[in-house]
Amino acid sequence: MYIDPNTGGVLFQALAGIFVAISGVLLVFSGKIRAGIARLRRRIRKEDDEVK
Repeated sequence: MYIDPNTGGVLFQALAGIFVAISGVLLVFSGKIRAGIARLRRRIRKEDDEVK
């Protein structure tokens, strides 16, 4: 399959933009993401302790 060089450049730019947007969102919300994961881990541990 042949991809025109201009099409490849446009695809690369689009993918680079998407990558930057996703990494920016992760950076901005990293504290909330960490807190949510910690809350989930505590909840799982609490359920495990109740079962024993």
